[in-house]
Amino acid sequence: MLGTAVLTLGGLAACQSVQTTHSGAVGVERRQMMMVSSREMEQASSQSYQKIIQEAAQKNALNRDRDEVERVRAVARRLIPVTGIFRPDAPAWKWEVNVLSSKELNAWCMAGGKIAFYSGIIERLDLTDDEIAAIMGHEISHALREHARERASQTMVTNIGVSVLGAALGVGRAGIDLIGNVAKVSFELPNSREHETEADRMGVELAARAGFDPRAAISLWQKMAKVSNGAQPQWLSTHPSNETRQRDLSEYAARVMPLYEQATQHARPVK
Repeated sequence: MLGTAVLTLGGLAACQSVQTTHSGAVGVERRQMMMVSSREMEQASSQSYQKIIQEAAQKNALNRDRDEVERVRAVARRLIPVTGIFRPDAPAWKWEVNVLSSKELNAWCMAGGKIAFYSGIIERLDLTDDEIAAIMGHEISHALREHARERASQTMVTNIGVSVLGAALGVGRAGIDLIGNVAKVSFELPNSREHETEADRMGVELAARAGFDPRAAISLWQKMAKVSNGAQPQWLSTHPSNETRQRDLSEYAARVMPLYEQATQHARPVK
């Protein structure tokens, strides 16, 4: 028992309290506890992403509509440079943006900037570019905040006793298989409300700084609520309630409106 306790404490000691992003205008400042390194998470995400893309290509479900793909990538080209507000290293990530043919209302961004949009969310919601930016800004914010890494770390802490016992019995190494689990912690399992709220707030700031109307996050949510007939679709699986989310989005969209106005003013041609 004492040996197990010492090993467990040693594993917990490996946790680091980190500040993954600058606070930005929206003031996201929560510190996070991490056991998994950023490098490990990015490598695992890259391998998982490539597997997903290859499987989609084999099924003829990858980037089938050139205009749709270019539209999504054009939004990304505007959002990626402004990610430096939250993380100076982010604009230099090896970003990838692809569209998967699926009726699902879904989109996600893995660690290191690996983005996927599902055609269903674009077509079924008849998204405007501003609304695409609202979704993409939200998903990019998950990657900037390294929420998947945080969730993997939480899983590791939860399972550390089992891992130590398994190692003592000679039935496996401690820890988790990141490559096998990265999809789950990135987009298959629902995020916590805390993670979703952080991504909402940072997302409207990214959109505003890139010259997209941050108020589109509100119309997007209204469309999602309408098409799902009150049931939470996968993309909104753990978001706050209707009233709470609309109120929070309205408040933070208003907070970043000066950034949007500044960005659009600079984008206007000089007469």
